[in-house]
Amino acid sequence: MVEVGSVAAVGAVVLINLHQPPPSSPNLRPSDVHAEYVKFPSGRDTITAYLAYPERKDRAPSVVVIHEIFGLSDFIRQTTEQLAKDGFVAITPDLLSRRGGTPPSPDDARKLIAGLDPDTVTKDLDATVAYVKHVKAARPDRVGVIGFCWGGGQSFRYATNNPSLAAFVVCYGPGPDATSIARIRAKGLGVYAENDERIKAGLPDVDAAIRTYHKSYRYAVYPGVGHGFLRTREKPEVADSAWRDVIRFFRESLGT
Repeated sequence: MVEVGSVAAVGAVVLINLHQPPPSSPNLRPSDVHAEYVKFPSGRDTITAYLAYPERKDRAPSVVVIHEIFGLSDFIRQTTEQLAKDGFVAITPDLLSRRGGTPPSPDDARKLIAGLDPDTVTKDLDATVAYVKHVKAARPDRVGVIGFCWGGGQSFRYATNNPSLAAFVVCYGPGPDATSIARIRAKGLGVYAENDERIKAGLPDVDAAIRTYHKSYRYAVYPGVGHGFLRTREKPEVADSAWRDVIRFFRESLGT
């Protein structure tokens, strides 16, 4: 059974039904999704990002993807493209751009990311949001964010720092300090793993802070999987269910 938690301004519990299919995805062929690397300024530096968007007549909501501690990896690029296939403009900034970009070695990427300044990360995410709002395919008034592992914690943190966000998704990332949660305006969704004790241990504190400040954040703890299960796909059916929940949430919060 999936353990589900939900906290909203009204204090209601919202159950996530993993067996109910999400709204139909746009019928996109591979050629209907455009993907490219882009560059834009952040202060005096230049950020490289991976941008993907669906070829459609009307503008689409945007999702900023925050990569794992491994940097801008193949998994993150594929996730960015999948969001485009699901109908969103998706953009992933390489948050190691100021350090020369994501290195080939995951261990090297991990070391570099561990040394990033949190305020600089926020600055670069602000620059990413500003850029994607001017992409012709994007709706500037509908922007969300999603992050994985390290990026999941950054997604939660960024929601405390950018009041213009409409939605944020935390994939097995730690929560910010309790008092900063008071600044959140966006609706949030948490994706957690049953076999991820370190991250799960922080959920009661997150839950308490969300209730204290009357914010909207619901989450599910998915059974039989560990940290990073969307990437490792140790149980594909569980990973697919979690992703359907993410897309359903973004469609509810951002529109299509």
